[in-house]
Amino acid sequence: MSDLFNKQDIDQIQARGITIEQAVSQIETLGKGFSYAHLLRPCTAGNGITVLENDKADLKQLAELFSQETSSGRVMKFVPASGAASRMFQLLLSVKDQSDLNSSLDEAEQRDIARFFSSIRKFAFYDDLTSTIAKDGRGITTLIAKGQYGEVLQYLLTDKGLNYGNLPKGLIKFHAYKDHCRTAFEEHLAESAAYARDKNGLARIHFTISLEHREAIDEHLEEVGSRYEESGTKFEITLSVQKPSTDTLAVDLEGHPYRDSMKSLLFRPGGHGALLKNLGELDGDIVFIKNIDNIAPDRLKGDTYTYKKALGGLLIELQNQIFGYLRELSKKQITEQVLEEIFEFVRRKFSVVPPDLLRKGSGKEKVSFLFDKLNRPLRVCGMVPSTGELGGGPFWVGQDNKTATPQIVESSQVNLQSEEQRAIWESSTHFNPVDIVCGVKDFLGNPFDLKRFSDPSACFISVKSMDGKQLKALELPGLWNGAMSNWNTVFVEVPLATFNPVKTVFDLLEDAHQAS
Repeated sequence: MSDLFNKQDIDQIQARGITIEQAVSQIETLGKGFSYAHLLRPCTAGNGITVLENDKADLKQLAELFSQETSSGRVMKFVPASGAASRMFQLLLSVKDQSDLNSSLDEAEQRDIARFFSSIRKFAFYDDLTSTIAKDGRGITTLIAKGQYGEVLQYLLTDKGLNYGNLPKGLIKFHAYKDHCRTAFEEHLAESAAYARDKNGLARIHFTISLEHREAIDEHLEEVGSRYEESGTKFEITLSVQKPSTDTLAVDLEGHPYRDSMKSLLFRPGGHGALLKNLGELDGDIVFIKNIDNIAPDRLKGDTYTYKKALGGLLIELQNQIFGYLRELSKKQITEQVLEEIFEFVRRKFSVVPPDLLRKGSGKEKVSFLFDKLNRPLRVCGMVPSTGELGGGPFWVGQDNKTATPQIVESSQVNLQSEEQRAIWESSTHFNPVDIVCGVKDFLGNPFDLKRFSDPSACFISVKSMDGKQLKALELPGLWNGAMSNWNTVFVEVPLATFNPVKTVFDLLEDAHQAS
């Protein structure tokens, strides 16, 4: 298939850090599709999901263990933050140029618009919006009273005013406090100061961002950072962008490489799974992952802090056991009794079932098997009780070797045309809020090559539109599902109060996002 590419194509591919073999593989995958995950049953409380909430002493013990490791500087926070705010404001963007906002809306959308303007003072960005309108000698209350809603939206969403429709979500003001307002970026700084700083008061946090907004984000973090250092915290803030080498080729519906009007190949971002490379390049050890928009005001952060520390403490407890066993397995001599103890540990903690033949195998074969199963990245994932959210959840997934492993699965990975698979999918009791703590170094202190533990078959093919034509695009295995498929995984139930995402601007009107 390499004859699909001319010299200009090859130069374009290699300039992005992609090999020709990778490009051919992407096109082949887009042509043949991918295999669905085979769901066996949902993970439930006590069957795939650990429950801690009934044991407060256990929570306290795990938090204390976590605090000891935090003080040594092992902890950092990783926040995917390249999401555009345009998704938040999708409805408002669709009507900003209309004089009669209701003319093209259904009843539900009309109610949302009415709610937006009747509650506009509750938004943390209200004062900024008022000020930018006043600069033109106009008043927001007058514009609203006259029904000039489109004008107000122009000031909110375009470069006529705040330009919120063209900013990343992290730069939107989410919460209003008595003496200041905070963006999503600021809330993550406040959160990391509470549970991720070391004995010297240093909190390390990494944001993945889009290149076009880097300057604005740098300026914002430089401006607001000092506000959160007043309590003795210092921040080590680092930024990265998605690597061009993680972009994927698009094809037309016939499977040929899609070309733009200049006859150049079209590359598209590979989805959040592309961030595995960013995560792997950090000098990380214990890394918390949380999305930019899942953040609460201070008055509701208590449960978040409690369970962040508990998840971190559980990871450290497991790591200590794993590292101890790996050191035992590294010795020249190991007793059958110790091997049986380790077999029981991997079965009980990670649902690892050894092949029947291995039980009759040599000690060397058993050591090799156990070492392979333990010497891999570790993640402890918070799971909230499901309330009908769209998105992924925890399931027992069947593997080729006839075993079952706990996995985070998203709907795109499931054959929902199958009645059996749809029924299992719909019986899920928990939802993945992306509340994950990761151990990304081995027992010798070396960083894992995270790509080795990804499942390349867990990709996703989407159909997009470009210049009036349809195309197929490949998304890489998702960061917390396919990209971490072969990590050692533990699911833990966490309270719904720890999950406060902002998917649309109307979410900011909910009690969970009112700071007082």
